[in-house]
This record gives sequence, structure tokens and C-alpha cells, in this order.
Amino acid sequence: MTTLNDYLIASGLLFSIGLFGVMFRRNIIVIFMCLEMMLNAANLSLVAFSRFNTSAGLPDYNGQMLVFFIITVAAAEVAVGLAIIIAMFRSRRTVDVDEISSMKG
Repeated sequence: MTTLNDYLIASGLLFSIGLFGVMFRRNIIVIFMCLEMMLNAANLSLVAFSRFNTSAGLPDYNGQMLVFFIITVAAAEVAVGLAIIIAMFRSRRTVDVDEISSMKG
């Protein structure tokens, strides 16, 4: 049987991998995917806490409902973020963070 610690360890590992990707990768698309991985690690923690927080023998679903709202916002974020990345690629012809760090055109 899996415990709360198992879920939190998995969530911490996912968050750490995402943080490592954000800190050390130079491709903006990979950085964007790592940010999404960090968000999903937080979602996993919310669902785990929600599942193991029981009242009268039933799980508390408040955390899981919050996850649905977070996923909805993340979907909108992905749409806007990818549109910005595509616009930057069209204007600069690169997805390297070092080359597009300047806001100058």
C-alpha cells in the first residue's frame, strides 16, 4: 500500500527535476515544459494530501477540486505561453534563452 510519504517523495522528485530544468537548460520550450512539471508536482501533492485527509472515513475532496481549477488555468497558460514563444521565434529565429534575454528587437 502506498503512503502519503511515497506520494510526497514522488512529488518532490518531480519538482526537483523541473527546478533543475528551469535553472540549467537554455531552450525556452524545455524550460516551459519544466515549469509545467513543477506545477504538476504541486498538483500531485494537493491530491495526495486531499486523499489522505479523511473525515468520517471519507476523503476530503477540496484539494482535488483545487487541482481541477489549476489544470484549467495551466491549459490557458500553455496556450498563451506557446503563442508568445512562437512569436519570439518568428521574430528572432531562435529558442535559446541567452539570445532572447534582451527585450530589444
